[in-house]
Amino acid sequence: MPYLQEERKQRPITVHLIIINVIFYLATRLNQGYMYSTFALFYPTTPWFKPWQVVSYMFMHGGFWHLFFNMYSLYIFGMAVERILGQKKYLILYFLAGLGAAAAQLGVQALDPAIQGVPTVGASGCIYGIIIAFAMIFPEARLTLIFPPVTLSAKWMAIIFIGIELITGITGTQAGVAHFAHLGGALIGWLLIWWWFKRPKKDDYNHSYVHYD
Repeated sequence: MPYLQEERKQRPITVHLIIINVIFYLATRLNQGYMYSTFALFYPTTPWFKPWQVVSYMFMHGGFWHLFFNMYSLYIFGMAVERILGQKKYLILYFLAGLGAAAAQLGVQALDPAIQGVPTVGASGCIYGIIIAFAMIFPEARLTLIFPPVTLSAKWMAIIFIGIELITGITGTQAGVAHFAHLGGALIGWLLIWWWFKRPKKDDYNHSYVHYD
């Protein structure tokens, strides 16, 4: 029993997040109407909005492949990022990226009343935050895309992904996808990694160049 407890303590947060997402998906398959009306993110002025939806929507998915690709990406990139950040900062990254994605999507809905009744679901904003974090921590890591099967460095993959999301979001060429939510999550990921690792620290200054009166 002590051994099992120790194993449970060491289980990565990424694995727990995947399990929670899968549980939400299975519950949605059993009762889609209740799960969507309760846990998907609705615009605040609609009668279906509930405050906890800004968090719960991150664990909802629109279908099996939506869940599969998000969880696959979470496992591939999240495990590496979690090892570097540690569990506390990793959770902060995950949830703040999700909140940033929610804020971006609600902002888009505020500008377009026609889509205010459409619920938002998915962990994609969290995933984009983690992908950007991975690209900033391991910029030269070599990654091969599933389609097309092209090998790129992590930094170029992130730049291309962000470019595609920005173009498709502006042009509306891929309906039904919350592109600006993805960008919101990516922006939070970039800001957090910059704040934690990249921003200039006081100790970084070379005091030999300081002139004293």
